[in-house]
Amino acid sequence: MTEAGGVVDGRVERGNETRRLVLRRTVDLASVEGLEALSLGRIATELGLSKSGVFALFGSKEELQLATVRAAARVYQDEVVDPAFTTPPGIARLRALCESWLEYSRRRVFPGGCFFSGVLAEYDAREGAVHDALAGAQRTWVELVERCAAEARDLGELRPDTEVAQLAFELIALMEMANAHSVLHGDPAGYRRARVGIATRLSAQVTDPGLAPEVG
Repeated sequence: MTEAGGVVDGRVERGNETRRLVLRRTVDLASVEGLEALSLGRIATELGLSKSGVFALFGSKEELQLATVRAAARVYQDEVVDPAFTTPPGIARLRALCESWLEYSRRRVFPGGCFFSGVLAEYDAREGAVHDALAGAQRTWVELVERCAAEARDLGELRPDTEVAQLAFELIALMEMANAHSVLHGDPAGYRRARVGIATRLSAQVTDPGLAPEVG
């Protein structure tokens, strides 16, 4: 490696580290105040960085918002999806995915609760790149829950007439209500209620009573 190359590599690494530092702050901030609260100037001031340096990394407020959504999606993958997928396919994986989500919300991986639950309402009626990124992330999540439910049905663990889209919709609604109740009221009781609701809903669909999750 030449000296010049080393200097270039050092600058790139410093830039990457600054980008990671910024995004660690923006995902937390947006989960509480929303994506509209993000600005290059505010983030630069809060982190003691130059505004020109932050601008060089992101270029615009919209790109900062989009990068924040992508960073939040990576955290979501690490905290919710990957742990659940260590469980074999079937009703056990579907339950693990729901439990992983509830724990991600309860542990406040993001200080405002679920990042996506918080910012979707901010952009649901808008148009543009940020709306599209959020809609895509939400669609990916719904399709994942549907796929896990379909796997359980195809393995014979859920009844063959199980409508996976409806089941996924109801499970996600229970999870999101638990998150909303906890964030708004500071009351964790919603997580227990969601777990009861999820177990009850799945118990109604299993083909073998031995597969039914415990309720309560």
